[in-house]
Amino acid sequence: MTRYDRRTQALAACLSALAGYVDAVGYMALGGFFVSFMSGNTTRLGVGIAGHGRDVAMAGGLIGTFLLGVIIASLAGASAGAARKQTVLALMTLLIILAAACGASGHALVAAFITALAMGTENAVFERDGEVTIGLTYMTGTLVKTGQQIASALRGGDRRKWLPFAMLWAALAMGAITGAFAWNAFAINALWFAAAAAMLLTMAARLLELNRATGRSE
Repeated sequence: MTRYDRRTQALAACLSALAGYVDAVGYMALGGFFVSFMSGNTTRLGVGIAGHGRDVAMAGGLIGTFLLGVIIASLAGASAGAARKQTVLALMTLLIILAAACGASGHALVAAFITALAMGTENAVFERDGEVTIGLTYMTGTLVKTGQQIASALRGGDRRKWLPFAMLWAALAMGAITGAFAWNAFAINALWFAAAAAMLLTMAARLLELNRATGRSE
């Protein structure tokens, strides 16, 4: 996170907020399963195997769908070269639009699985040398880094280095809160707001790449 300039950090925070929003909508639609938080689904899978068999197919299916999204986005990003961020984000946006359309036509379960696919693609946005440099949908590692940087600051280190990590966590939390309220008001149709946000973020990523190409950014 700290390797990137502030505008790219802001883009990452917005994408985490989007992930939190979509995850909250998916969680409500699926009755306690996640479309972006695969650690939670892995726990549900384990509990299902131990005695709640009906949970196994749902949790396992979501994990596999998310993984497929990561694979597809990584391949698409590698093929896109310098345009990888906007390519991956455009793919994510199309998937969220498709999910919203499925939800609007009464296929909420299909919509939820497509959003899991979309969230898998989102995690391939920030990637270098085949490794994800910013995890956008999972915050355990981010909270660990926040704590480590706070500890470093208390020992006399950089007093602000923890802030980008805390911002990423806070963005996901705020997105989840917004998503829960949106579900209460619009149910599965709340995904249309996510689709609009995804389009805006794709355009923002494109502008960042253009600025970088002209020497004004990262």
